[in-house]
Amino acid sequence: GLETIMINIKRLDLSPASYGFRSITALMLATMILSTVGCATNNAKYNEAMIESIMDHNDVIVATGYGVISIQEGDSPAHKRLLSIRASKLDAYRVLLEQVYGQYLDTTTTVAEMVVKSDSFRSRVQGLVYGARLVSITTVGEDTYETTLSLDNTIVSDLRTLYLASTSRPQMAGS
Repeated sequence: GLETIMINIKRLDLSPASYGFRSITALMLATMILSTVGCATNNAKYNEAMIESIMDHNDVIVATGYGVISIQEGDSPAHKRLLSIRASKLDAYRVLLEQVYGQYLDTTTTVAEMVVKSDSFRSRVQGLVYGARLVSITTVGEDTYETTLSLDNTIVSDLRTLYLASTSRPQMAGS
């Protein structure tokens, strides 16, 4: 019974092969724990980098938009470039709106017989932005314009306050 189990354990502990196995197991366990800690540290550093990319060092939100020249319906190459710049600027404003107000998502998933038959979503962002500063308009490659805008955090705070005040007002009958 119990004495046999104790003897077997002692015999296993004394064998050189078991010593090596335990050492390898301990080394593998330590490596797994350290790699998990490394992932958590890298994840935290990644999150900090993402937040830092959104927030400029001057306490502003930065947004970048893109416009492709070749898909614009202009009369001349110059007209297409101007339309692309306008598209990239509007895209940057959309990105600012997403950061200030968030996005409204409407999703629908249909599952039949444990198989996804359809999966669709629509997103919408709506709001008012004022005080945005044009940081840059540059070309990316040969066919794309990139526009970067920034918005001061005090304005972001004001916009959010105005938005929350407008959504909390009681609606008048008939409006």
